[in-house]
Amino acid sequence: MAKLVCITFLVAAAVCSINAGRIVGGQVTNIEEYPSIVQVESRTGILWNQVCAANILNSRHVLSAAHCFTGLFFNRRNRRIRAGTTRRGSGGVVITLARITNHPSYGSNGQDGDISVIRLDNALVYGPAIQAGAIVSQGFQMFDNLPVIHAGWGAVSSGGLSSSQLRDVQIFTINRQLCRQRYASLSRPQTISDNMICAGILDVGGKDACQGDSGGPLYYGDILIGIVSFGQSCADPRFPGVNTAVSSYTNWIVDTVSA
Repeated sequence: MAKLVCITFLVAAAVCSINAGRIVGGQVTNIEEYPSIVQVESRTGILWNQVCAANILNSRHVLSAAHCFTGLFFNRRNRRIRAGTTRRGSGGVVITLARITNHPSYGSNGQDGDISVIRLDNALVYGPAIQAGAIVSQGFQMFDNLPVIHAGWGAVSSGGLSSSQLRDVQIFTINRQLCRQRYASLSRPQTISDNMICAGILDVGGKDACQGDSGGPLYYGDILIGIVSFGQSCADPRFPGVNTAVSSYTNWIVDTVSA
């Protein structure tokens, strides 16, 4: 059995066993299977809508994608998280945000550095549907063709409607150089850096994260290794989804949570 050193925010560190095997092309699941995932909601006027996802680090911090917390008219007061519910936009507990820290490199090189640590106004209360997750250790490199999992409430087809319930899907890690070559072939090329993980079903497609899943998890076993960042459409056979590689930022995450 493969083993991977991970970081938890309940203890200093742990050795976590990885069990290979467990949204587009996925299936409905429940929050008790993924209690560290939360919804990120955005307000327009008086209406709130789920737009991204995030991952519980500890009772006062979650981890998400920087692009979910930026923009010309972005205001922290127009974001909140909803934790502990299978259903999109209802149930669970809602908490407002105290502080958002996007990685300082975000915006300087395409989608590189697309990661954010968010401090909550109030502490989460742990239970079967709300739990802190574990993240991969700094510098860990994933092999190609390993089974990984997305979970989220995003669109069930490219440009389609969001899912009313939490869903998950298994895909596979894809060689970064191959992924880089494919994204470089676009009419508007996208940079695939060493701080990213590509995943999908290469030359088949049909399974992927999609709009509304940004900031959510890419799991290897029970360990958070990636944050949903961007892609070319959703579940495209030629272009796999691209995730921020958490292992490139683990030390920064720990330092930011501790600050």
